[in-house]
Amino acid sequence: MTARDRILAKLRAAAPVQTSPSPDVAGYYGAHPLPPLAGRVAEFKAQLTAAHAEVVVADEASWMHRLAEIIMVKAIRRLLADWQGEAGRALARALPAGIRMIEFDRPIEQWKAELFEKIDAGFSVANAAVAATGTLVFASGPDAPRTVSLVPPVHLVLVRAETIYADMHSAAVGEAWAQAMPTNLIMVSGPSKTADIQQTLAYGAHGPKQLVVVVVIPDGVRP
Repeated sequence: MTARDRILAKLRAAAPVQTSPSPDVAGYYGAHPLPPLAGRVAEFKAQLTAAHAEVVVADEASWMHRLAEIIMVKAIRRLLADWQGEAGRALARALPAGIRMIEFDRPIEQWKAELFEKIDAGFSVANAAVAATGTLVFASGPDAPRTVSLVPPVHLVLVRAETIYADMHSAAVGEAWAQAMPTNLIMVSGPSKTADIQQTLAYGAHGPKQLVVVVVIPDGVRP
């Protein structure tokens, strides 16, 4: 019998390892009642604000005007956005003259210098959000490229309160990621930040220096 045979014989004779049962994740979260919508919005706002983001709560009729005011205050003149989408069209109607909305409608190689040097802000609509961590979730694609949230110095985001989940598990279930997992999910929990070896935290070193989030709430909901 060769050494190989002896080793294989010992392995085959060994008692099978008892594996631990998989944790009942759904049962664990199901045993904890979800907080009400107002509570989720309040927690989401608190977490994002603590991460140096600006959060505004508005209703369906006023969010675009609130965001237009913020754009004016921040002296934004060139806004990268999908102005063909419903939210983009609503925002475009509220913007005063002199502010140009630019759509990401050509290969980046054709306008890289303009994109990196002349765009003041990007506008995105979040697919979902997580209250526990103050996290925005974006599914990138041809109509929502990652560049919008990564390159401009200011990132403006619209998120509807109904898509704010208590935790990541609730978001995965509510958005049915297991049935149709997006190719790429972007998760944003504040302005870009980094720290050097001395643990000095700096914002905007490799992405947006400012994150402004407008939460659209249904009538009658007040966080």
